[in-house]
Amino acid sequence: MFAKAYEIASNYTYPIVILTRNFAKNVTGGVGTFIFLNEDGWFMTAAHIFDVYFQHQANQQEIQQYYGKLMAIDADFLLTEAEKKQQKAAIHYDENWLINHSFWWGFDGLQCETFHLLKENDLAIGKFSNFNKDLISKYPVFKDPSNLKLATSLCKLGFPFHEIKASFDEKLNQFQIAPGVLPIPRFPIDGIFTRVAQGVKSPGNEFDVKFIETSTPGLKGQSGGPIFDVEGNIWAIQSMTVNIPLGFSPKVIENGIETIENQFLNVGFGVHVETLCAFMNKHKVKYFMRK
Repeated sequence: MFAKAYEIASNYTYPIVILTRNFAKNVTGGVGTFIFLNEDGWFMTAAHIFDVYFQHQANQQEIQQYYGKLMAIDADFLLTEAEKKQQKAAIHYDENWLINHSFWWGFDGLQCETFHLLKENDLAIGKFSNFNKDLISKYPVFKDPSNLKLATSLCKLGFPFHEIKASFDEKLNQFQIAPGVLPIPRFPIDGIFTRVAQGVKSPGNEFDVKFIETSTPGLKGQSGGPIFDVEGNIWAIQSMTVNIPLGFSPKVIENGIETIENQFLNVGFGVHVETLCAFMNKHKVKYFMRK
């Protein structure tokens, strides 16, 4: 059903490899999804993809304060070496502070020049500073928000089920993705459009916070990826998975112990195309729409 639409979406759907190194020098890798929007180098993804960027910024202040306290102790000539060691050991630090982070945007060399977030609706758009328009042959077409029919079959596309292994080169001061990690295979999953979920408006009542609910969950690694119909038109951008209680809890006996297992339906939430278009309009980003 979605074979042709998958081919269309694959032209502009790419992985974001997210790498971090914490204060304990541990390197962690993850993956999300983004789509190219136009030949000017604009892209779209989920706002929570940028969480590590803001965490890194906040941690830098804490790390500077930590080292500042260490330097102040070292500079105190009234303290013995044993006293200095004791006071240093008492200074709090967090092994999870981020000291390095990096985004790899599907191609080597692409750098995010600027980005705009609508955090209430988990939406981000940005622009690459050094985009080569020859990289992408087709760009997405968005579905007309006034023509969305419930129970329409939709497909989500992204990059789940893939382990990101990486290291950090101290001499080069940069991350190194392990051999064999790239390329990352795309993974589609289908479902139907079940409901519209709507929350409070964004600050200033500028945007309606709206999600398209699908009958299947979004998979880890698909965040920021497109949700599209059989013609390849985008209806939403994958944001999160929501667990809906089914209202019954069967009892299970295992090793002689009885437990109650709550049952849930896992559904996907994607940022509604109405909000996608409104946010692009605000920032004067060119896009294409199917009437």
